[in-house]
Formats: sequence, C-alpha cells, structure tokens
Amino acid sequence: MIDSKPITNQQTITLIGAGLVGSLLAVLLAKRGIKVELYERRSDMRKADISAGRSINLALANRGIYPLEQAGLMDKVKPILTTMKGRMVHDMEGNENFQSYGQREEEVIYSVSRGDLNKICLDAAEKTGLVNIYFNQNCESVDFDSNQIHFKNAITNDETLVCFNQLIGTDGSASAIRDAIHQIESSQHDVLELGHSYKELRIPAGKNGEFQIDKNSLHIWPRGGYMLIALPNEDASFTVTLFMPTQGDISFESLDNHEKVSEFFELHFNDTISFLPSLKEDFFANPTGRLATVKCSPWHYKNKALLLGDAAHAIVPFHGQGMNCGFEDAIYLAETIDEHSNDNIDWGKIFEQVDQNRKPNGDAIADMAIENYMTMRDSVRDVKFLLKSAIGFELEKQFPSHFCPRYSMVMFHRLPYSEAKQRGVIQEEILTKLAENVTELKGVDFDLAKTLVLKKLSKVNLNP
Repeated sequence: MIDSKPITNQQTITLIGAGLVGSLLAVLLAKRGIKVELYERRSDMRKADISAGRSINLALANRGIYPLEQAGLMDKVKPILTTMKGRMVHDMEGNENFQSYGQREEEVIYSVSRGDLNKICLDAAEKTGLVNIYFNQNCESVDFDSNQIHFKNAITNDETLVCFNQLIGTDGSASAIRDAIHQIESSQHDVLELGHSYKELRIPAGKNGEFQIDKNSLHIWPRGGYMLIALPNEDASFTVTLFMPTQGDISFESLDNHEKVSEFFELHFNDTISFLPSLKEDFFANPTGRLATVKCSPWHYKNKALLLGDAAHAIVPFHGQGMNCGFEDAIYLAETIDEHSNDNIDWGKIFEQVDQNRKPNGDAIADMAIENYMTMRDSVRDVKFLLKSAIGFELEKQFPSHFCPRYSMVMFHRLPYSEAKQRGVIQEEILTKLAENVTELKGVDFDLAKTLVLKKLSKVNLNP
C-alpha cells in the first residue's frame, strides 16, 4: 500500500535534490517565509560518508559567493575556503610557471570541499524552522495532473505519494524531474559527451602536516590531449584529477594495469610521482567519471515545475562554474519571487521568467567551459596565449570601462554569462589582431588598441 501525504500549507514548495543547489535554495526560500519540503535520494551526508563518485573539491567564485552572502552563510563558509590566486603550470621538465588569475588582490577563487559546504547549507536549512528534509527518497514518477510525486524509500522500500503545489528539480544531471517534464512537454534534451573522462587521486600532506606544493594555486600539468590538476584542501592535502580521453591509445581504457599506470605517470607527470604514494591503488580503486554537457528546454512546466542547477544545465568542470551557476540560478529565482511578492504570486510567470533568463546563460557557460578545457590542457603553455593574456591585462588597465578579460568576467563578476561570452568573442578578435607579428608587450600598438576597443566594445556593467 502506498501512503499519501497531502500539502497543508498553500505557500509550500517541494524540492527534489538536497545537494548544493537544493539545500541553498531551501535556505533562500525559507528566508522569504516559504515552507520547503526537501527530498533527497541519498542518505544524510552529515551522518554517513557520501561521495557518489563526484569531485570532492570545487572552485567558489564571486557568482557563488553572492548567493551565499544573501543566505547569510558566508561567515560559516569562510573558514573552509582555501585561496587560489592563479594557475601554477608544470611543464614536462618539472619547471613551474605561475599565471595570475587577475590583476587585483581580490581577484582570486577559492577551493572548497563539496561535502563540507553541503553540510553547512543543510544545517542552515533545518535551522530556519521552515524546511523539512527527507532522505533516502527516490523519485519514481511525477503526475502533473494530480500534482503528486511517487517516492520509494531506498532503505525500507516503502512507497509514498506526496502532493505538491510547486515542484523544483535540483536533482542533478540525471534529473527525474527533467525526465517527467519532458515526457509530457515538447522538449529538447541533448547530452553531449565530451569523449573524455576523469579520475580523482590525492597528494597527502607532508610528514609535518605541510603542503607539499604551493597551497595558493590551482596546479595544472597540461599535456595537450590530457592534463592533471590539483586543488588544495584545508588539511594540506591536494585533490588531484586526471582528465584524458575515455578510449584510444592514450586513454583510461588503455591504462588497464599497475605497470601501465606507473609508466604513464613516469613519462608524462614525472614530477608528481613522489607526491602520489598511493597512485596505483587510488587509480584502480576510485571510479572513472564521464564528462558530458546537458542542455535542455524548457526548464519549466506551466506553474507547476521548474529545473535548476545540473538538472537544467550540467556542464563540464573546466571553468569551475557548475556550482556557481547553480547558486546563481537559486538567487535569481529568489529575487524574482521578491519582484512578485506584492501580488498574488503567479508561479507560471516566475518560472517562465527564470527559464527565459537563465537558459541562455546556462548554455553560454556550458560552451565556455568546453573552450576552457582546451585552454587548460594546451593553451596555457603557448607563448602566444601568454602574450594575449598580458595584452588583455593592459587593455583592462587602460580601458576599464570597456575591456575586461573573459576569464575575469566569468570568475570575478556577475555579468550574465551570455554577455561575457559575446564580449569574449569580440575581445579575442581584438587580442589576436594586436598580437600579430608581436613577441612582447612593448611591441603592441596601443593606439590601434584604443581604436579597436572603443569602436567594437560598448561600456561594460560588471555587476548588474
């Protein structure tokens, strides 16, 4: 027999997925006096070790910080952040080259533990007194005619029918809510496989508890068709991720025994061997994760359902924006609700506005993330790329109201992703022109630069 659970409060939103986006959104909604029923298919990560094979480190940037500030959580989040000021690029000979992310002291990003941040958001949601969280609840199906969700408990197999008023899917790239919407609505749903996968490894802290490599950098070992990166942790360890083709001559498929893994690292990442004492064990014990982009449309169904976060726009991790984009979704919804708070709330209008605004931005960061993979695994070691980066910094100094490097627009400001992408295309044309037949910054024609910048670029509002 399936138990039935009615909704008793008219101003109640049902959320599916208590990961980062769902738990933060629950806090933001509760702060607006909205009751939240939050369902999660996994166990409570505060009581059990939950990894789900996902990256344990994420990059937190300005776009993600703003929603956390609006939720009143940054005081709790700051102690778990590790500052990263730029890329430390490691070449084949073991040489290091530091490339600053920005020009200003505050232009940094932060490494943060996914689990620790999620726990802070879950605790904050419960403390509002308006959020109920139900764990081990698999969403089996959604009936939009009767406004009911069918759940099955992953532990007991008990089944429950839950009524809802408005339903928001923050349930990740394999979203059950997205599937439910697209079963009844004419839709686009594209899963774009990158053909590359990833595997996590670990550099432990040194013998005296110290960081073994620079703690304030995102480390990259670019090797063209593949790369290794390392993000610092609070405990002086580093989370290391290998990105490479899924299949082929040099691929995860080809590294199928301990000897091949050792030979591969000795040849391509020799300077990491001494830092990876459990390399072979970790390589075969840890899962290989696939890399794919999910694009879909629509993100909503009438006044009944909305998709946010990875459920709407799963992206590859190479711009460090998956979480930041999802958090931006959450605050955009919350602030859109504020705009309608003096009226009888029309959820259909709210959901449509979120869809129309966030869909182009989700698509834009998805595209830029794939482009940044090429930058990280290859371009960062190219002298022309470094020259164009230097020219970009100089143009930012000379024309701050018109020119901001694309990376800075994405990471340090809240300019819409779609605008950052559009401006980035124009700026790349300008940089390419200025870098022609030039080998160093002092050879650049800055009179031409002024003409190009003022002609081709409008003034930029970096934090609308």
